[in-house]
Order: sequence, then structure tokens, then C-alpha cells
Amino acid sequence: MPALRIHWLQHVAFEGLGYIEPWALHHGHALSRSRLHAGETLPTLEAFDWLIVMGGPMGVYEADQHPFITAEMDLIRAAIDAGKRVLGICLGAQLMAAALGARVYPSGQQEIGWFAVEPAPGCAASPFGDALTGPLTVFHWHGDTFDLPAGAVRLAHSRVCTQQGFGYGARALALQFHPEMDPTGVAALANEFGARLRPGASVHSADQMLAGQAHFGPARRLLEAWLDRLAAG
Repeated sequence: MPALRIHWLQHVAFEGLGYIEPWALHHGHALSRSRLHAGETLPTLEAFDWLIVMGGPMGVYEADQHPFITAEMDLIRAAIDAGKRVLGICLGAQLMAAALGARVYPSGQQEIGWFAVEPAPGCAASPFGDALTGPLTVFHWHGDTFDLPAGAVRLAHSRVCTQQGFGYGARALALQFHPEMDPTGVAALANEFGARLRPGASVHSADQMLAGQAHFGPARRLLEAWLDRLAAG
């Protein structure tokens, strides 16, 4: 596997790459980032082989409050059009959907904590489609959703969210859920927002999130299978 220049976009200081970072370093890939929350600039298209767009609490439709969103979507679309590898997680998936012309909007139901995703019908039409072989409990933190972009293949769904991920060709992957989350990342989110949560059927308490240790390993293996495929292109 050739070494790649991976550039990632960070929207909040407490949300990092999680398990993506050790995978990238193990394979000799170079990592760089733009801290958009701190006012850092976006990279040029020529500066990376692979763009990773991470999560954040803002909405795609809040460009008036977060001016970088419009330019970020332009970069995502340009990267996809140029055949760069692009991975979006949570907000990143929503930004990818919007960049590809799909609508992003509040879903009306939050999904926060450890909940199962399942393969979507027809997912085998994507090069990423057979990595998720059955129900798998993964970490979620979202209240928005998106329509499936034209030309994309839906990969997964959950009980309350139809759009849990899509593939767009062999080099673009969008994931609404968080397979990259490690114990440090879950603890950071629980510490930042846990006291404001209202636990229910699709929202776990901070204690329930922190008790999900058994789920990290299987979710990480799924993530790494997808990262391997993206790297191969």
C-alpha cells in the first residue's frame, strides 16, 4: 500500500481522528489537519491525496453562523471530482451529501449512544458494501439526516435513521455513525454534552456510553476494513 497524504478537517477541539490515526500511522501515511474551529484555512486540492471530514455539533445549513461550511463543501466536491479519496463521518457525511447535491435537514429524532446498524438492501452494488455483514452495535451522535445523493449507494440503516452511510464510487465514503470512536473520544463527548442529554429509546446516558467497552473492537475492525478499501481506491 503506497503512503498517502491524508488531510483531515476538524470542527471542534474535542473530536479527533480516534482509531483512524493509529491505522494511518501504521501504514506510513502522512497526517495533516485544518482546525476550522480555530480559523485555520482549508488546504489546496493539490496538498492531499485523501480528505477526511470529521464531525461537529453544527449543521450543514448553518453556514451563516459557520462561514467555513460553504468553502468546505466546495473543497469536498472538488476532491471527489478530482478522484481524491474522501471520507466523511457524522457532520462530514452530511457535508458530503450536501456537496453532492442532496438535502440535509433535522431528522426529528436524535440517535446518541450505542445502537445497531444493519446492511442496507442493495449495498453490494458499492465496493464498500460487503464490509458490514450483519447487525453491528456502533456509536452515534446525530440529530440531522440527509437524502441519498444521486449516484450514491446506501450502505447501512438503523432503527431510527434510514441514511447511515453511502458509497460514491470507489473513493468516497460517508458514514453517519462513528466507527472511529475510541474510549477517549466517547469520554470527551460524554463529558462535553452528557449533562444535557435526555436519555430515552434512542438516546443513552453518559454512563451507558461509557459502559460500551465491548463495542469498540468490532466497530474498529469495520472501520479498518473500509479504510483499507479507500486506500486501495
